[in-house]
Amino acid sequence: MPRLRLGVVLLLPATVAGAVDVLRAALGDPKLDAIPPHVTLVPPVNVREDALDGAHALLREAAAATRPFRVSLGPVATFFPATPVCYLAVGAGADDVVALRHRVFHPPFARKVEWPFVPHVTLRDGLEPDRIDAAVSALADFTASFEVERLHVLREDGGVWRPWSEATFGEPAVLGRGSIELVVDESEELDAQARAFAADGWRRHDDAVFGSGARWVRDPFAITARRDGMVVGVATGWTGLGVGYLSELLVAESVRGQGVGSRLLAAFESLAARREAHRLALRTDAGSDAVRFYEDRGWTVEARFTRWLAGADFVQLRRDLV
Repeated sequence: MPRLRLGVVLLLPATVAGAVDVLRAALGDPKLDAIPPHVTLVPPVNVREDALDGAHALLREAAAATRPFRVSLGPVATFFPATPVCYLAVGAGADDVVALRHRVFHPPFARKVEWPFVPHVTLRDGLEPDRIDAAVSALADFTASFEVERLHVLREDGGVWRPWSEATFGEPAVLGRGSIELVVDESEELDAQARAFAADGWRRHDDAVFGSGARWVRDPFAITARRDGMVVGVATGWTGLGVGYLSELLVAESVRGQGVGSRLLAAFESLAARREAHRLALRTDAGSDAVRFYEDRGWTVEARFTRWLAGADFVQLRRDLV
């Protein structure tokens, strides 16, 4: 039976994670690009695929029994001489972290551990002993705090750990009591179980609408224009099933009117053609100069959206490739 290598963690919010990664970089952490900064609840464990439903249920139950809490980090400390690890200690919120860890440390996530559980954020493992005292002293003033509202599961893929599933704290909403009850929870993205459900549903839809084996996969692209080493424009979007969609085209004010936008647009159109797109599309606000920019280059308005975004009217433009 196939197994997934998973870990249960509290991910740091972007602003705090960025500051912590600066410390990790200063200490030469070789795992900087492979593991996002986090507080470990369950260290890496191999979970059988047939145990994943139980794993999701356990995470939801643990999250439902937890209320958001605040965590403070710092100062920098070390587990040396037991292990040559530098870390940020969890101060405020440590008891909440321990309680949450007890809720999730059950099969299939339960595993043997070598050391007692200490809530912390690892900065560097395997640091040379003669550098540990210097690091602890130099970084002694670092502190940070943040609100914890959900737990995450990371999955290892080729040595890189990425968010794979999450569960938001608090009881999920239950709709339709007394008839058909639905438990509705909110998160930043679908968890693995929900992604599998959606993938199967869209597979069936694509087979029915586009023909057996056809898949609407949005293949992203990113185009960057530079002058003298500096970024002066970007274009991003996706292609799929014969369509090229331009999500954004942005040019630096200092070079507008110099043809940068036209070259980015031409690069997008060329890329879309190479990917066998026969239709191009984009949306922009109706009152902007961008509409004329695209119309002058062969695009036409095909739809209007009244008060579509922030109260502003938008238009959708298209261009057909021969």
